[in-house]
Amino acid sequence: MIDLLSLQKQFILAHLRPGDTAADFTMGNGHDTEFLSKAVGPEGKVYAFDVQESAIRSTKERLSASCPDNYTLILGSHHLAREYIREPIKAGMFNLGWLPGGDRSVTTQRSTTIPAVRDAISLLDSDAVLTVAVYPGHPEGFEEGREIESFLSGLSRFRVCATCIKIINSPTSPFFFLIESKDRLFGGRFI
Repeated sequence: MIDLLSLQKQFILAHLRPGDTAADFTMGNGHDTEFLSKAVGPEGKVYAFDVQESAIRSTKERLSASCPDNYTLILGSHHLAREYIREPIKAGMFNLGWLPGGDRSVTTQRSTTIPAVRDAISLLDSDAVLTVAVYPGHPEGFEEGREIESFLSGLSRFRVCATCIKIINSPTSPFFFLIESKDRLFGGRFI
């Protein structure tokens, strides 16, 4: 059976090198932040966002034990990323839904996720990648997935390649979108 999390990481590693800049737009417990931090190494940089202080605490604990000091943990919504990230990124990850082991009433919302994905794409460098993991097993997750797909389907295929990877005979299983840039997207225009 396909392991979607491992597959996402394979796509990320095809684009990400030591010294690059990356972003974890939904920090959670820090697993993706740790993965990105190790991939870019001591010369690289990772930005990570979450709205819950418990996510910052658990991620800080995880990273301090195993990663170089190459990360910035931000207590704030992913839709504010452009306020913190000033340079192009080679990779970005979204893992939507709620904090594993946390309060399930606190979940990512379409109202901030769609602008965050749009801005994350505008931050992509040439030959860069963004993954967006969606959890359609709850109502907000289902709607997030639909709206992200609608947004991505309207982007120019000459600028980005947007792919959806899902298990088609399991409609409530997680799936992910893979967005690969072709050229640097100056000013966030998708022409």
